[in-house]
Amino acid sequence: MRIVIFANGDFEAPPDLEALLDSAGAIIAADGGARHLAKLKRRPDVVIGDLDSLSKQKVAALKKEGAHVLDFPEDKDQTDLELALQHAVMIGAEEIYVLGALGGRWDHSLANLLLAANPTFAGLPLVFLHGAEQAFLIRDAVRLDAPLGTRVSLIPVGGDAKGVSTAGLEFPLENETLAFGATRGVSNVINEAEAEIGLRKGLLLCLLSPPEME
Repeated sequence: MRIVIFANGDFEAPPDLEALLDSAGAIIAADGGARHLAKLKRRPDVVIGDLDSLSKQKVAALKKEGAHVLDFPEDKDQTDLELALQHAVMIGAEEIYVLGALGGRWDHSLANLLLAANPTFAGLPLVFLHGAEQAFLIRDAVRLDAPLGTRVSLIPVGGDAKGVSTAGLEFPLENETLAFGATRGVSNVINEAEAEIGLRKGLLLCLLSPPEME
């Protein structure tokens, strides 16, 4: 089942947004992420979080429209987005797309992206979307479904990424190490129809951006 989650950061619609939402088995709003859905004239199936970004009137309206509201205390150990991801796993998510995860506070943006490294979500694709850009974690090997010229950045997470090999990129890597805290993996480019990335040990945050972005 495909789950789409709207977080409470800045929202920029991906090119295929309507098709993505139509294909979703469930749409979850992490607290104020519900405001993005309201602008899109879409109703979330679930609203989850401490609800500090929504008025009582808005919460009541969402309930009346049929949304299932899960209210958590403000003094909690997880962000609203982490709660939304955990709920998605609980209801049987097989792939998750997250929108509105970036922008505003740096701490939220960074923490949101690093949620991809949480072992709880290791068994399913978790993709962050922001306009035409996307980010996801590579744990072993992946084939990139992206147009020629797409910019690819590989950023080690939690330590060095070892045994990194690529195919179909302008600057190839062959069983190499990308050091944590270094920028060697930034700004590669897809130059073949079938591009692949694999690694033997570690984690890589992969970020894709269209060629027209500098």
